Amino acid sequence: MTTPDRPPTRVLLADDHALVRRGVKLILDAEPDLTVVAEAGDGAEAVALARTEDVDLAVLDVAMPRMTGLQAARELSRLRPDLRILILTMYDNEQYFFEALKAGAAGYVPKSVADRDLVEACRAAIRDEPFIYPGAETTLIRNYLDRARQGDPLPARAITEREEEILKLVAEGHSSKEIGDLLVISAKTVERHRANLLQKLGMRDRLELTRYAIRVGLIEP
Repeated sequence: MTTPDRPPTRVLLADDHALVRRGVKLILDAEPDLTVVAEAGDGAEAVALARTEDVDLAVLDVAMPRMTGLQAARELSRLRPDLRILILTMYDNEQYFFEALKAGAAGYVPKSVADRDLVEACRAAIRDEPFIYPGAETTLIRNYLDRARQGDPLPARAITEREEEILKLVAEGHSSKEIGDLLVISAKTVERHRANLLQKLGMRDRLELTRYAIRVGLIEP
């Protein structure tokens, strides 16, 4: 909670749905120790705002246009190592938890329990503690122990960060030239990454890539 010598935590909130942003803002602004001072409609805008706004904590939705919350978290961790990050998601699965931690976030909160757990998650992030929402611990630990028992490693990334960026933009319907312009690389390089993606994921075309992007939460259906 706030004390006379400690001002409220300044929050950057990023979600491409204005209605969701409004709801989350209401939850956070109702607390004396939290205040939303900046809002973004996608991951790229969140990164740009974090460069100019004085914020302590970024709350990022996973599935956003141009740049996902996880991609934004990786970028923000490089740009602002002091910034605390939380991932907000519709998708409740362990892969997101591990990806969030690897991206530099303190953890993630499913939107379905945001009204119950988000405030405590924000406070945990500011204390520099990982946040696992109630109910997730048992599943995560059981899955980890099952893997260890079978000699399996932790979930690995199927594709590189750059391939993930390109996959997302391909699935959003951008042409190779548009993707090249956005990522400041040549269209030929984009085509090469796209061919690698198809081969690596065992897929044939854009449609299959798009379905995969939806399944792993890079874009919304």
